[in-house]
Amino acid sequence: MAFYDLPKSERADRVLAIKGVIKDALLSYNLQKVRLLYSDDDTYIRKSAYLVTGRLYSGDVTLRPAILAMLFEFRSDPDFKVRQTVINAAGEIGKWDFEGVRYYFDEGLKDPHHSPRNAVIGSVKKMGEVNPTPVLAWAGEYLHHEDKEIRREICHGIELRGRKHPEDILPLLAELQHDRTARVRNTLVHVIGQIAYKKGCLAIVLADLKGWENRPLVDAALEEIIDVHHRYRNFAALTQAEAIKLIDAHYPDRKRKSSGKAY
Repeated sequence: MAFYDLPKSERADRVLAIKGVIKDALLSYNLQKVRLLYSDDDTYIRKSAYLVTGRLYSGDVTLRPAILAMLFEFRSDPDFKVRQTVINAAGEIGKWDFEGVRYYFDEGLKDPHHSPRNAVIGSVKKMGEVNPTPVLAWAGEYLHHEDKEIRREICHGIELRGRKHPEDILPLLAELQHDRTARVRNTLVHVIGQIAYKKGCLAIVLADLKGWENRPLVDAALEEIIDVHHRYRNFAALTQAEAIKLIDAHYPDRKRKSSGKAY
């Protein structure tokens, strides 16, 4: 039976069982049962496994060397699900000990399968939200990487921090404004829109965009911000009309486009 088909009490028991399996495996360094959890077809079993790994790392100092050795052993497993779970486990650890696991994100960005690469994005989001200084410094090293997909993934990965603290990521985003790849620029516009509709963020974003050099990209970002305030109108801090009024105050020369979406 799939994990979320179980009653809530049985799910809790299953998580405890997973914790026991992983802890016993670490103590004996017989990792086959952990590998089975890391490669399980059920996403939620794998999620429970990487969450347990992170909790064991933070809660038991004596297990940390064994956990790091296990992740290192699994890092190049032939099964992409194992590699994905390794990165997610490293993401849990990196919420407070990024330097101890940054290797897995460097490697994950180069993974041939999209799932581990997506796990890097998800991990950067959750780490950057609570441990921004080392995570954003690391992300900054990849903003001009030769691989356009890596640049795009980094842009996407730092988004979550910007939803509460746009000032932390706007300098990094600005470095991508002249990116030569449309896919990267489109992701950049998307991220700007995603951080701008949160409470207290729009004015900060607009003030920062005033200093950007690529006016066509800024205009595209402004249109995205307006559109987002309609698409997410049930969650946005401002109405679309309020957002437009604030945008027009910052950009009185802006040429309006008619997208047919509210306005």
